[in-house]
Amino acid sequence: MPIEPEPAGNTPLTPEELAQLLPALATREELNEWERANILEADRWAMAPRNIRSNDPLTEEYVRKLHRRMFDQTWKWAGTYRNTEKNIGVPAREIREKLMVLVGDARFRVENNTWPADEIAARFHHRLVQIHLFPNGNGRHGRLIADVLIRKLGGERFTWGRKGLIQPGEARQQYLQAMRAADAGDIGPLLEFVRL
Repeated sequence: MPIEPEPAGNTPLTPEELAQLLPALATREELNEWERANILEADRWAMAPRNIRSNDPLTEEYVRKLHRRMFDQTWKWAGTYRNTEKNIGVPAREIREKLMVLVGDARFRVENNTWPADEIAARFHHRLVQIHLFPNGNGRHGRLIADVLIRKLGGERFTWGRKGLIQPGEARQQYLQAMRAADAGDIGPLLEFVRL
């Protein structure tokens, strides 16, 4: 597939991962649009009130199911953990273990009201992206599951800067800076960004 390289801040795919693209697309723009349509369909499913009530986003099963729904019309590997090393994330062999720790920690925080709901969901998003479960789509997946979690906790969806974060621009730079600050232990910029 002759799709241009990933923009700065995105995870590059291996040739083997690119070969598992389901539709015949020729450009990055076409891929972005195809993924966007797939994600909008998953968003409608995930945010439906009955699904918010009945699903538990703090389970491995749901984490994988949501990614599969977001990308099942785009990638054969949708919902499958990556088996390659990336420019971000834990070693591939540690993904499942790190995810289980994350969902356990988040469940503890929810059950014990350790932090406000916004902080629980924002921290969940940050750590999920740090682990980097899948070959691609981790930021988008992490944002949607954080939205599901905040709704499950009775809050409103995050605004995520009120702009698209896929294309390079000021909002994406703000988001990446907030994520880097969280990497360094300062969750404040991310808590602010999710409600801009």
